[in-house]
Amino acid sequence: MRPKKTTVYIDGFNLYYGSLKGTNFKWIDLNKLCCLTLPSNQINKIKYFSARVKSRIDDHDLPNRQQIYLRAIKTLPNVEIILGHFLSHVISLPLANPQDGKNKFVDVIKFEEKGSDVNIATHLVNDGHKNEYEAAVLLTNDSDLKEPIKIIRNELKLTVGILCPQKRPNRELALNASFVKMIRKGVLEKSQFPDTLQDKTGEFHKPKVWQ
Repeated sequence: MRPKKTTVYIDGFNLYYGSLKGTNFKWIDLNKLCCLTLPSNQINKIKYFSARVKSRIDDHDLPNRQQIYLRAIKTLPNVEIILGHFLSHVISLPLANPQDGKNKFVDVIKFEEKGSDVNIATHLVNDGHKNEYEAAVLLTNDSDLKEPIKIIRNELKLTVGILCPQKRPNRELALNASFVKMIRKGVLEKSQFPDTLQDKTGEFHKPKVWQ
């Protein structure tokens, strides 16, 4: 059977928090990851959805590391980066074990990524109507994407698969997708960029903290 022309839609924060955080695999080549996980598909396009992060009190270098990684992704000719927004604001939350006569709430900084799920849904449906793919694969575990998956499968009669970055796929996604594949540790290990890369600006390196 001829491999289906495939577009992969990657939720960057889902990938990071589901598969990469706390590992040595953050320097990940998205094209290698997709080709190894989907060997029967023709990977035509990869769309990477994320947002620019802000520095934190405990990690001032976070935006710089992200910028280096985005630079690495840009060396891949079939990858497009679509950025949403990253917000931080102070909210008041109740303490789990408040003491009598003392404040029962504490102010915390909440970090929140906005836009990726809407952007993924928009690109998925728009690309489907434009016949940009024969199969779409979403790297996510976000149940908010159930409806656009149903539209593509039921109305356009196209294949929509899920690459799950977490230990268990979301039930709603699994019920509505054409197939679900898990992202394995061995594939992550094999999908790393070389430590040193080159682009039109010059040579750059994997962040040392990711070694």
